[in-house]
Amino acid sequence: MPIRIPDRLPARQTLKSEGVMVMSESDAARQDIRPMQIGLLNLMPNKVRTETQIARLIGSSPLQVELTLVRIGAHKAKNTSEDHLIDFYKTWDEIRDQKFDGFIITGAPIETLPFEEVTYWKELQQILDWTTTHVHSSFFICWGAMAAINHYHGINKYMLEKKAFGVYRHRNLAPSSRYLSGFSDDFSIPVSRWTEMRSADIKPVEELQLLMESDVTGPCLISETKGNRLYIFNHIEYDSHSLNEEYQRDVSNGTPIDIPHNYFPADDPKMPPQNRWKSHAHLLFGNWINQMYQTTPFELDDIGG
Repeated sequence: MPIRIPDRLPARQTLKSEGVMVMSESDAARQDIRPMQIGLLNLMPNKVRTETQIARLIGSSPLQVELTLVRIGAHKAKNTSEDHLIDFYKTWDEIRDQKFDGFIITGAPIETLPFEEVTYWKELQQILDWTTTHVHSSFFICWGAMAAINHYHGINKYMLEKKAFGVYRHRNLAPSSRYLSGFSDDFSIPVSRWTEMRSADIKPVEELQLLMESDVTGPCLISETKGNRLYIFNHIEYDSHSLNEEYQRDVSNGTPIDIPHNYFPADDPKMPPQNRWKSHAHLLFGNWINQMYQTTPFELDDIGG
């Protein structure tokens, strides 16, 4: 089944060209089934790219999904036009009375700031509390995962001496997890962050289960039964060229940056990068949506009851 997104959303043509099934709003209205309702709080600066990446993974599910794009109300985006935000995004205040089967909160390039110094931290805390009563299953990504796990459990992040940047091998620590069905024992995931969470802080928390870890970059994926929550500190949703764009941006700005680890063939930035994580990205999002579908109430109003 296809994903339902606004007819004029820029991601639509990209997804259709890749063979992702995209349903028009008029066609979706004629189907006598309830689509999965998923909200995306997009905190990334390039919102069009991020919404395309997430919609690509959600749209590969065999279920019909309706994606609602959400933004922080008080925050002014610097890299996305106001017209795009007005046309396609809703503020949290506009959707706070709605219920969602799933809700995704992305990363943001503010990880070096203490959480309490982030301009929209108080609103984000309200949203995190709201997910406990209005969302069946939450999925937090990169900085969004660090913020969420700090809010719910008081676990702190730590600054790295240099940026963890590249594609790193990870280990499957819980092959029987419902979220890792079909996963290999060893796989690669993109990493791009200046901070880290530590296994020593996570493992003592009984509610949290560590599912993926890298010997180099540390914990990656964590599940929590309460709220059916998933936390991922790395960017499995990235497309093939995301790390290259970040690298070229930093080079152009004169920001000291290493060539992304294990990304370009022979570490040559002139060579097209190789994508070794796409299949596992589709698996993870597909498993998340499947588990959400299996356990969510049929009546949206019953979520959080």
